[in-house]
Amino acid sequence: MANENMLKLYATWPDQSRGRLHKEAMSTFRSPFQRDRDRIIHSSAFRRLKHKTQVFIEHEGDYYRTRLTHSIEVAQVARTLSGALGLNADLAEAIALAHDLGHPPFGHTGEDALCALMAPYGGFDHNAQALRIVTSLERHYADFDGLNLTWETLEGIAKHNGPVTDAEGRALKGDTLPYALTECNAAFDLELWGYASAEAQVAAIADDIAYNHHDLHDGLRSGLFTEVDLMDLPITGPAFAEVDRLYPGLEPMRRRHEALRRVFGVMVEDVLLVAGTRLGPADLTSAQDIRDLRLTIIRFSDRLFRELKVIRQFLFTRMYRAPSVVAMRAEVTEMVRALFPLFLARPELLPEEWRRDVDRATDDTALARIVADYVSGMTDRFAIQQHARLVSGKSFDPVRYL
Repeated sequence: MANENMLKLYATWPDQSRGRLHKEAMSTFRSPFQRDRDRIIHSSAFRRLKHKTQVFIEHEGDYYRTRLTHSIEVAQVARTLSGALGLNADLAEAIALAHDLGHPPFGHTGEDALCALMAPYGGFDHNAQALRIVTSLERHYADFDGLNLTWETLEGIAKHNGPVTDAEGRALKGDTLPYALTECNAAFDLELWGYASAEAQVAAIADDIAYNHHDLHDGLRSGLFTEVDLMDLPITGPAFAEVDRLYPGLEPMRRRHEALRRVFGVMVEDVLLVAGTRLGPADLTSAQDIRDLRLTIIRFSDRLFRELKVIRQFLFTRMYRAPSVVAMRAEVTEMVRALFPLFLARPELLPEEWRRDVDRATDDTALARIVADYVSGMTDRFAIQQHARLVSGKSFDPVRYL
């Protein structure tokens, strides 16, 4: 188990967990949050992340990040930050590993397509879908659907980016809450109006650190921009300059790695400095005290946040909206737009285990949500194969976009 002697008073202590929706006996050798982490790692949804897009479609190269490798990197950062801050690393790791479970095929492109398709049926959101997966769609245990995670892990999945409703229950983003979030909250009140634990906030900032770092790495590998382009940017420019000063003439791949690991270090050290400054003087004696602060305490400094915005704008222009990426986004969007209405009109095409749910659907909305569960669970390659088999009859060749 985690070394509780290292935990601060404001950390989330395992023996103070609010428990699980379905009561279970305590493990003799794992804390509740270690158990959550292990169940997430062993879930089918976690394995499927191996073949789900981060930025580049899975077929485009073996070295680009996928949702799985991204989630592992986020979990590593979360453990590092938690350990340095005296927080519960097991809880932060569990939230980090689960945070992207709800992503559909083709990353944010697939999510945008499903959002539009599901608008008449209660919407779609990958954070809410992650909750639906861990509370309902994973069906391996004899006593319950889902993974029966602790309240603290579910809270972290729901609110790691901050509150999602106001005190009256009104959605802070969009007109209404995604139905998956509403259903989960009705069964196990996650206090959606409040801030989450420090560990959940750590998972959120670890996500930012990981993608800010690896999107630069993957963009360079793809050839969409070069190291020369990064010399004029904040954080990256000084990092390359320092490597050139310390290691003149270093071979290109080592130079790239040395510079980007410095970018990584700048972000981690900045978060630790801000958190230490905020946590140090505060009279915090429990995890609830963190929530009651009603603010995000684990965050970048204002200066670094401004500098990262410059880098994100660069990546948006040169990578996320590069012509080859846009062309790929358009094609995979059409795949999702074709598959969803096809299964909605012909649910008999769904696998047998899904048709049992269809038989219990009481209206079009219930059916649409089953179809959304099925389509969002697809990997990139499976969605491409299904589209070729059921719609186009053509194979998909991403090489033409490179």
